[in-house]
Amino acid sequence: MRPEILNPVFADVTALPGVGPKIAAMIARVAGSRIVDLLLTPPINMIDRSARPKIADAPFGQLATFLVTVDRHDPPPKGRRLPYKVICSDETGFMTLVFFHARADYLQKALPEGEMRLVSGRIEDYSGGRQMVHPDYIADPDKPEDMPLHEPVYPLTAGLSSAVMRKATANALSRAPVLDEWQDAAWLKAQGWDDWQTALQSVHQPTTQTDLSLLTVSRQRLAYDELLANQLALLMIRKARVKTKGRAIKGDGHLRRKAIAALPFDLTKSQKHTLKEVFDDMAAPDRMVRLVQGDVGSGKTIVAFLAMLAAIEAGAQAAFMAPTEILARQHMESLGALATASGITMEILTGRDKGAARKTKLERLAAGDIDILVGTHAIFQEGVEYQNLAFVVIDEQHRFGVHQRISLTQKGAKPDLLVMTATPIPRTLALTAYGDMDVSQITEKPPGRKPVDTRTIPLSRVDAVIDGVRRAVAKGEQVYWVCPLVEESDVLDLTAAEDRFESLKALLGDRVGLVHGRMSGSEKDTIMERFYDGALSVLIATTVIEVGVNAPNATIMIVEHAERFGLAQLHQLRGRVGRSEKASSCVLLYKAPLGETAEARLKILRETEDGFLIAEEDLRLRGAGDFLGAAQSGFPQFRLADISVHTALLTTARDDAKLIIERDPDLISERGKALRVLLYLFSRDDAVKLLSAG
Repeated sequence: MRPEILNPVFADVTALPGVGPKIAAMIARVAGSRIVDLLLTPPINMIDRSARPKIADAPFGQLATFLVTVDRHDPPPKGRRLPYKVICSDETGFMTLVFFHARADYLQKALPEGEMRLVSGRIEDYSGGRQMVHPDYIADPDKPEDMPLHEPVYPLTAGLSSAVMRKATANALSRAPVLDEWQDAAWLKAQGWDDWQTALQSVHQPTTQTDLSLLTVSRQRLAYDELLANQLALLMIRKARVKTKGRAIKGDGHLRRKAIAALPFDLTKSQKHTLKEVFDDMAAPDRMVRLVQGDVGSGKTIVAFLAMLAAIEAGAQAAFMAPTEILARQHMESLGALATASGITMEILTGRDKGAARKTKLERLAAGDIDILVGTHAIFQEGVEYQNLAFVVIDEQHRFGVHQRISLTQKGAKPDLLVMTATPIPRTLALTAYGDMDVSQITEKPPGRKPVDTRTIPLSRVDAVIDGVRRAVAKGEQVYWVCPLVEESDVLDLTAAEDRFESLKALLGDRVGLVHGRMSGSEKDTIMERFYDGALSVLIATTVIEVGVNAPNATIMIVEHAERFGLAQLHQLRGRVGRSEKASSCVLLYKAPLGETAEARLKILRETEDGFLIAEEDLRLRGAGDFLGAAQSGFPQFRLADISVHTALLTTARDDAKLIIERDPDLISERGKALRVLLYLFSRDDAVKLLSAG
């Protein structure tokens, strides 16, 4: 149960004065639908009205507040659509306040002739005179509180005004409860941090640009709270899983020896090391959940296959889950020869399996006649029964968040879980997303892979690039051409891709295919398969080409507007080529002139193919929020912490969480009870539910 003290802030934002369903829907878009979401959405800027110059001294175009006398009103003649003017002055000169479509009665009440008023806005020069169009504020000098000198600015969306968002947040702050302290007293004192509520109020009331920094004491306090909730939740999930008894799986190696003998290459040192970690985990009685990180083409799939063979040697079954049907088919195809050489039965189950064929497969699976089942999430659907499932491989882990891992963990007979990603993840990001898992890294590429020649070329030379494509296609090579993705539904980008498709189709005819985000999954799969089978020579795509899709004959990757992509994305795209012994190249087309960050990104790509180094650089250059883009749901979206800035706090939070779990595993001490509130505050209640004490 959520602690009662948090109920007022977990209410819907419609409980706030002035927030109806329409405004609530807009607030939900930028912050969330609950009052606590407003509390945890810090300002992104601030407006400073504290400058108080005289009229004659005020610089044009700068925000300032003036104490003026209202001299006279100058309304437009009746029937003329002219602005309403109010002449004001101080001891240094005059200024005209200008209002369009004004209501005279309102202005006469707000600006009574002969009285003094505070007006705030920007002065501009108009025909040698000074004027202010539509002041931001008009206030009585005896009621200065009617005009805040410092205003926080929050994220907005179409239809949501700054004033409405500010008022809603201020009302939310008035509901913020005083909570028992969950931080260690000595640590709090050493950092010079205030209590949670004081820090929260401080972050929402900046008075200078410096107050917006991620390194103010108040922001660091709140960032640490969020990171501690994250780390504590992950360790609690891990602890609950370790308490879950798995089974010791130890094969005799006879199938693995056959498979290794059939490989056309030797395993790398990195693969052997990862396999040892996996086999040790499998042999232990606790349930295994291990993440294998490896760059594109580093040989993760072979590692997964050999691990599955170990389970089959022990008399059990294995399942291999891929994010898309085409990837499942490719895994089936690439591992088919090894399965035959090992003497095991491998089958694929996808949405295409219908009727009698599907029924037969499911019967064979339940009878134990299928050793490895490959497929999409369909292989865990209701009605799919295994005789003895002991080992599960999930490909492309970043598509699955902690929630999905928990639900998989709770299914059935608790098989060992091996998850793989071809997206190298910086150490700090791995801590926040995968702290509940053991992690292995495959850092070498298999022998014989040639480096990809990476070049940056300005878009003005696109015709020369198209000539190169024509020559490559004539030689029987295949080409990817990726157009930028700013948003999944970006009409402009789709148009750009269609234009590129039409121009290349005019040159190359039906050998050109187009894949974009508006196609159905099966339409995309059909086009991708035609490219994979060699029926298409050029594949134009608006979305990032499916991670893991393997077309060994593709030797050229062209990325248009490469400056719009992140480093990790560009590295992933480049990894689509160079997957055979053929020389491959990656052309990054950019629009000149390049900004400093974009130039740094493209330079790193030219200089290295080390995905882990690239990932660290990407985090440094872009910040954590943009590292993989909002679409990568497996990564936690922090509101107050930024791990590219708060790295040291993350490490401390990890250590603190370990100590808490060691000393108070069920969170029943005074600090433990306060920490339960912290977990609920940051919506980490999944972890609380795993506690034996409730």
